[in-house]
Amino acid sequence: MKNKNNLISHTPVIKQYLLIKKKYPNTILFFRMGDFYELFYDDAILVSDILKIVLTNRGYSAGKKVPMAGIPVHVSERYWKKLLNVGKSIAICEQNKKDNFNKKKLINREVVQVITPGTVIEDFFLNNDSDNILGSVWKKKDKFGYAYINVSSGDFYVSEHDTLDSFLSELYRTNPVELLCSDNFTDINSHMNMKISIEYRSVLEFDLESSYRQLILHFNTQNLEGFGLKKDHLGIGSAGCLLQYIKSVQTILLQNIQSIKINSFKKYILLDKISRIHLELTKNVLGGYKNTLSFILNRCMTSMGIRMLKRWIHAPLRDIEIIKNRQNSVKELKNKFIELQFLLKNVSDLERICSRVATFKASPLDLIKMKLTLIEFIKIKNCLKHIQEKNIKKIIDNLGNNKKLISLLESFLNEDPLVSLKSGNVISKGYNKKLDDLKNISKNSLSAIRKFETTEKRKIEVDSLKIGFNKIIGYYVQINKKYESLVPKRYIKIQTLKLYNRYTTLELKDFEKKVMSSKFQVLELENYLYIKLLEEILIYIPSLKNSSKAVSELDVLTNFSERAVRLKYVCPDLTNKIKINLENSRHPVIESLLTHSFIPNSVDLSKKNRMLVITGPNMGGKSTYMRQIGLIVIMAWIGSFVPAEKAIIGNIDQIFTRIGSSDDLSGGKSSFMVEMTETANILNNATSNSLVLIDEIGRGTSINDGLSLAWAVSLYLVKYVQSITLFSTHYFELTKLKNEVKNIKNVFFTTIEYNKKISFLYKLKLGSMNKSYGILIASLSGFPVEVINLAKKKLKEIKLKKKMMNDSVIGYSYNNSFFSFMIKKLNKLKYFFFKKK
Repeated sequence: MKNKNNLISHTPVIKQYLLIKKKYPNTILFFRMGDFYELFYDDAILVSDILKIVLTNRGYSAGKKVPMAGIPVHVSERYWKKLLNVGKSIAICEQNKKDNFNKKKLINREVVQVITPGTVIEDFFLNNDSDNILGSVWKKKDKFGYAYINVSSGDFYVSEHDTLDSFLSELYRTNPVELLCSDNFTDINSHMNMKISIEYRSVLEFDLESSYRQLILHFNTQNLEGFGLKKDHLGIGSAGCLLQYIKSVQTILLQNIQSIKINSFKKYILLDKISRIHLELTKNVLGGYKNTLSFILNRCMTSMGIRMLKRWIHAPLRDIEIIKNRQNSVKELKNKFIELQFLLKNVSDLERICSRVATFKASPLDLIKMKLTLIEFIKIKNCLKHIQEKNIKKIIDNLGNNKKLISLLESFLNEDPLVSLKSGNVISKGYNKKLDDLKNISKNSLSAIRKFETTEKRKIEVDSLKIGFNKIIGYYVQINKKYESLVPKRYIKIQTLKLYNRYTTLELKDFEKKVMSSKFQVLELENYLYIKLLEEILIYIPSLKNSSKAVSELDVLTNFSERAVRLKYVCPDLTNKIKINLENSRHPVIESLLTHSFIPNSVDLSKKNRMLVITGPNMGGKSTYMRQIGLIVIMAWIGSFVPAEKAIIGNIDQIFTRIGSSDDLSGGKSSFMVEMTETANILNNATSNSLVLIDEIGRGTSINDGLSLAWAVSLYLVKYVQSITLFSTHYFELTKLKNEVKNIKNVFFTTIEYNKKISFLYKLKLGSMNKSYGILIASLSGFPVEVINLAKKKLKEIKLKKKMMNDSVIGYSYNNSFFSFMIKKLNKLKYFFFKKK
């Protein structure tokens, strides 16, 4: 590697490689050499490890061995996909075909395409069930500008954030596969718990003034006021960087980006990154999809619908009118979902097909799928024609009238769904007369060859004479050597084999020229006509994009109907009041995993009852109960019916969770510090309209400190923040808060203890429980008997000591005088320690 910069001493090929690589330093360069793409130096070492291919060397250059690895051209895409999936960008360097026959000269090579994780639109590289998002963020002092593009749909959004937590929440919601990041924000990795390919860019690329100019130039407008954007919006800097980046890798993608929007947070129920992780919305704790909310709710028939469902789950709305429209649609579709899902199953990914048409990357197969999808739209509209519900009528209108486009596609395309542009068999007969004439020449060539062969056999009286073809010598006449004396002088020998000689004739050469010329002309004309067709389709793209969004929404709503019927969900009543009332609610994920019936539980939270203090044993159902409340609220505000017998759900502004414990070793935080940081975020950002779910506070420190913190946090939430809160605890002393604050209720999960064994009933009751059954549960988990006996012995000692010290020294059971003292202290110092809401 040391001598790479000394280009003079390198071999010609390596010198050429290094010059090209210098232009693409942050990509893996695939360097075409014959039938292989070769990689050298660091690229070879890296790729051989990722792809598990052989690492070898290409002799010496500049006095050093050259590490080398390679992949066959004909299977290159499968290797590229693996690299893109792990966040790598690639540059494809091809040979100049005109130089192929000049063996004395070094073949010219150039990069023909750069592919990055966030800029691919080809089906082969994409996950059909997930949006492929390219994001961009820059940091200005303590604020953040964020922009993201879905290059497949052309959706382009910007936002600005006053806090890191706000930005991270949006980052988790949009989940980009590739993120451009200003080089003054290099510590971003320490704040994330997600896999993203990060590309650091100079902060100069985020300059607001130059970015603003780029945007108005791209959209061909005098300003951005029509998009609601002011010049000082921080998102403009990130948007400008995105455009510049796309222009540098795949300029053609810019044609698919027609507008830009501000992302308004006020219309969403906000979830911070921790809550999205804890509630396992679209990813479980292991990073997989199974047993998430999306996994349970998803019975969509189209990939577009699946992607829209995931977007909805990550962005529940606060607009009651929109959600009630969705609910009404779900009700109307309950008797139609079987028929509709049968039709929707035949709908292709129109959204991504449109993006490939707009960028002239659509294949004939894409157009066939487009045609069949548009025909399916007619059937879907016919299925829905008697429904008068306004949201469904709007969907029907947006599916559009596509008869002209269908007719155009039918007249152009052959019916064979396997056609490709290189096959010369894309365009149907009768579309273009010149093309038909050229195809007839090619089509009749075989019969002409056979006729020529029969004539020559008769003329020279050799029955074994045979006409053949290969790519090297073209058409030839093959004759066994024993008949060499019968070969006429007009035959020109072109190849000698062991038993045969091969010849050509002037007549055969003329025929070959005519046939090959016609084949070339067919491909050239078909390619020309195909491009003209794509240009014609471009005028339909805006309406087709509306149609793709409409059918996606119909798919999700039909899916909600199916889920409501199959899983016995009810339609929740929505209100702007502060209220969550659920009768016999169930956890949507857990109940699907059980072989027996899920034990339902109710909840009633409002202004009068703002907090539930939940006690009960480990494994008794506390965290499941809290998660199910959070998930049901999300389900309600995306338009889904919910697992309960009855549900009234208020307009929540944010959902916060503090569940489980884990270290953040990369950030230098212990599990207790993580717990405190997450709790601090809740205390500083929750409002009286927020839903807060806290499962244990203070177990990572001493009993005195832990209890004091848990007591202060719960009191602060119910008295000063006044949020709707579910607070699970093993500190029994917290149940006495009910005597101090009217808005608190105590509830506990019941158990049956018999013959030193415990049965969990998973049923919630009013009241409290002063038992955790920790030692008993430890024995159920397989602890050695000796350890259990030692623990029991120690527990007896502690109880005896507590009794002797009158329950006061250890602080495990605080009396009322302690609480009175703490409340007085808290009231005096609240302006110093707490931010009053």
